Order: sequence, then structure tokens, then C-alpha cells
Amino acid sequence: MPEKITEEVKVKGEDLLKKVKELIHEGNIRRIIIKNENGETYIEIPLTLGVVGMVVAPVLAAVGAIAALASNFTIEIQKKV
Repeated sequence: MPEKITEEVKVKGEDLLKKVKELIHEGNIRRIIIKNENGETYIEIPLTLGVVGMVVAPVLAAVGAIAALASNFTIEIQKKV
């Protein structure tokens, strides 16, 4: 089974959508998890080659709506090694 690396990035609400777009285009990301400042998960986005092409627009719309809910977020990023 391939190993994975997990990172966390803290962003402000207004920067959330931009950062998620950057991560999706990076290409080596397996999963993005968006959490509020209390560590509660808002959304988990699995990223596989087949899924990315089909669901990017609805996912980005959901992320944009989430960005309006709070001012600070943590993005947990799981990358392929």
C-alpha cells in the first residue's frame, strides 16, 4: 500500500477557496479535509483522477459556501508518496 504524508495548513475564510483550488491542481493530493478552528470536519474531498474531472465545480461551490461559515479553517492535506 502506498504511503501518505499528511500536512495541515491554516487559512482565513476568504483564502479557503483559493487554497483548495491550488491543492486540486497540484495533482499529488489524495484527500483534502476542511476543519473549523475547533477541529470539527466540514467536508472531506477524496481526489482520484476519475473523480477530479467530474466533481470539481460542485466541490468548489461547496467550499465557497463553507468559507462563509467561519473565519479560520485548517486544511488537512493527505499526499501520495
